Amino acid sequence: MTIAAIVVAGGRGVRFGGLKQFARLGSSTVAARSVAAARSVADTVVLVVPPDYDGSGEGADLVVEGGDSRAASVRAGLAGCGDAEIVIVHDAARPWASAGLFHAVVEAVRAGADGAIPGLPITDTVKRVTATRDDRVVVGTEDRDALVVVQTPQAFRRELLERAHAGRGDATDDASLVEAVGGRVVVVAGEARNVKITVADDLHDANGSSGLRIGHGFDVHRFGDDPSRALWLGLVHIPGATGLLGHSDADVIVHAVADALLGAASLGDLGRHFPDTDPSTLGIPSAQLLGAVKEKVDAAGYRPLSIDVTVVAEYPRLAAHIDAMVAALSDAVGAPVSVKATTPERLGAIGRGEGISATAVVLVEAK
Repeated sequence: MTIAAIVVAGGRGVRFGGLKQFARLGSSTVAARSVAAARSVADTVVLVVPPDYDGSGEGADLVVEGGDSRAASVRAGLAGCGDAEIVIVHDAARPWASAGLFHAVVEAVRAGADGAIPGLPITDTVKRVTATRDDRVVVGTEDRDALVVVQTPQAFRRELLERAHAGRGDATDDASLVEAVGGRVVVVAGEARNVKITVADDLHDANGSSGLRIGHGFDVHRFGDDPSRALWLGLVHIPGATGLLGHSDADVIVHAVADALLGAASLGDLGRHFPDTDPSTLGIPSAQLLGAVKEKVDAAGYRPLSIDVTVVAEYPRLAAHIDAMVAALSDAVGAPVSVKATTPERLGAIGRGEGISATAVVLVEAK
C-alpha cells in the first residue's frame, strides 16, 4: 500500500513566541526532524507551511500553504498526497517521534483499522470541573483507565480521511473527524519521548541535553558458488575468496554499520530504505549504500562519534585486512571505527563455512 505523510507546520506558535516548527534543533530544524522521521515509512512527504514561509522545504517532497485552522491545513496537505492509499498526519512540533512509531500506526491500518493513533495512559487522577464566578468546582472524577493522551503521527485509510474532511469540520486532531463519520480508530502504544514543543523552554531543554544515542546492527550472508563474484568486507576487496550472495555486493560489515546508524537515528532499517525488490539497487556497491545512509542520518540531525564492529567468519582469515577496513570505514563515516574478527569455532552454519555475519554498535550525537 502506498503511503503519504502530511507534516503540519502551518501554525503561528503564539505560546512559543514565534514559528517553533522552524526553530533550530541541533544542526537541523524542528520541522526537518519531523519530515525525516515521516520519510522512514512514507513514499511522499508533504510539508504544510504558513503563508510567509521562506525556507527550502525542510527535506519534504512538496511544500503547500496551510489554511486558517489545523484542519484546513491538513486538507491542503491532502491535496498533495497523490494516489496514496494510507495517509499519515503528523504535527511538525513533535520532532522526537521515532520511526518505529510511524511504522506502528501504518501497520495497524494495514491490519484493517480505518485509523490508528498513538496513546499514552494517564497516571494522574483526572477531575471534571465547572467554573463559577469565583472559582472552579469539582463535579466528578473520571475513570482514567478508560482515557489516553493522544499523540501524532496518526495514520488513516485515504478514503476515510478524505470523507472525514469533506464536511470542512474542525478538530484538534484528525482522528476526531474520522470517528465522527463512523471510522474505526485503534490506539497503539505512544512514546513518552514524543513530546510536543509548546513553549520556548521545551526547545531549550531539548537543545541542552547530551543528545547521545546508540544503534545496533546485524547482517549475515551466505557464500555463493560463482567464483567470479568478489568478496567485499568493510569496503575492502578480499582476494582469493568467493563472494557472498545478496541484492547488493553483500558486504555484511557495511550493512551492519548502516543498520546501526539508521537505528541510532530512529530511521528504520536498511531494507526499508533499499529493499531487495528494487531493481535499481541490484548489484549496488555497499560504499554507495553507506554514503546514502550517512546522508539520511545527517539530515536527521545526528553525527556518528564511534563505531565498533565484530565480524564472524570461519573462512577466510581476515587479520591481514583489518587495518584497511578500519581506514576505509572511518573515512566513509567520518568517525573512528574499530573492527574485530573472530571465528565461531566451527559451530553452526558460519562455523561450517557457509557464510559470514557481522554486528555493529554505533554511538551518535545530535548536532
